[in-house]
Amino acid sequence: MVRLFTTPPMRSRPIFSALGLSLAASLFHLPVASAASEKAPYELALPAIDDGLPGVGPLRRHTWFQKLWLERRQMWSAAIEADQGAVVFLGDSITQGWGPDFKGYFKGVKVANRGISGDTSRGVLLRLQDDVIALNPAAVVLLIGTNDIEEVARADAIASNLSLIIARLQAHRADLPIILCHVFPSSAKQRRGPELIRDVNERYLATVKGNPGVIVLDTWTLFANAAGDAKLPEMPDLLHPNEAGYAKWAAALHPLLATLGFVETTTDLDWQPEPGFTSLFNGHDLTGWGYRPTSPADRESARRWQANSPDAAEWPFLSERTDFDGRTHSPENRFAAINGRLVVKTPPRGRVVRQIWTTREFPEDFVLKLEFRATPHADSGIYLRGPQLQCRDYALAGPWKDLPHYRPQDWNEMVITVRNGIAHATCNGDLLTDDMAVPATGPLGFEGDRGQTEYRRIRYKTL
Repeated sequence: MVRLFTTPPMRSRPIFSALGLSLAASLFHLPVASAASEKAPYELALPAIDDGLPGVGPLRRHTWFQKLWLERRQMWSAAIEADQGAVVFLGDSITQGWGPDFKGYFKGVKVANRGISGDTSRGVLLRLQDDVIALNPAAVVLLIGTNDIEEVARADAIASNLSLIIARLQAHRADLPIILCHVFPSSAKQRRGPELIRDVNERYLATVKGNPGVIVLDTWTLFANAAGDAKLPEMPDLLHPNEAGYAKWAAALHPLLATLGFVETTTDLDWQPEPGFTSLFNGHDLTGWGYRPTSPADRESARRWQANSPDAAEWPFLSERTDFDGRTHSPENRFAAINGRLVVKTPPRGRVVRQIWTTREFPEDFVLKLEFRATPHADSGIYLRGPQLQCRDYALAGPWKDLPHYRPQDWNEMVITVRNGIAHATCNGDLLTDDMAVPATGPLGFEGDRGQTEYRRIRYKTL
């Protein structure tokens, strides 16, 4: 995905036109290739013309790109057996830049790098069968689209290719986890201005909205500066991450890999609260938690919000109480107990407000301690007898964006003291509030809005 100048496409010889047709047919109609099969070079080469190929938009045919495309695909063809069941990273030079060892990240996870520098969404679609599906992947991490933008592809065409990629992956395996990364910010200097990238990302969101197999990771907000461009300390060429950039991307992916069961499988299951504290979450299931009817105040708040803001979240109203004792997840799978963590998952519909509550109430003064971790730009909250204390990815979503000790995409400790109807709260020792009024009694709870937030080590002590 280096800076390129547009050159006319190479014209084909007849053999390549036939190859394009046969490869398109194999992509959509033939069974998955045997893990032991290794393709001949002509089967992996980039077709010289577009006729009969799936998808729309640009395919790059610069000499250097055709050479790289073939070299990497030949290398991968020889490794199909070894890479069976891997978490596959799929994309362009940003993905290729992880290297074969992923810079030491994702230890303990079987991973396979299927990034080709310069590739486009149509190129990914073209090679999907042999490079990804043939591996029977455990999950796919997808980042693609920035080169389409440089090649002046239409945003709806890029989203159309994404739709075909997702459909083909899910046709292979309906429950295949797919982490879709927002197209990273870049710069108009790289022919990738922020308005163009925002358009593609919005269309991506619309394309996968409601698809429970796709988890969207907000890597655009993670890397964008106030003007919507890439940050030079993390992307010195305004396009590719440096070591600091890859560290941020790895940290953003880690919580999702934990939720999917690839990492942190036994980390917190044996934790016990300190003397004097009682655990509110057993780490194994949602016993002691459940849904409550939506309050009149919340119903009115939701109606005002949705009437006044086109970006307002969906907010399903509940009329009955449901307790989750013995269950590992809520009915729609928004809340789940996973390896010691109470996980508020990313909603498939983008933004959806859900609230989970303790089944008991807390009329006494108390200290509540917990740890939380949020994906980039995630929005959650902690309910204290009803009112909500915002608990988010503070660095990006606020309201406290300048907490000196906040650790993005890592665990942070929240300590909340409720005394005489007033809540005092800190995050890693930094003050959040010391004057939040709360009712005399009520349950405790967590909200989900956008992104993923996890809570663990949830305990309280009566004062």
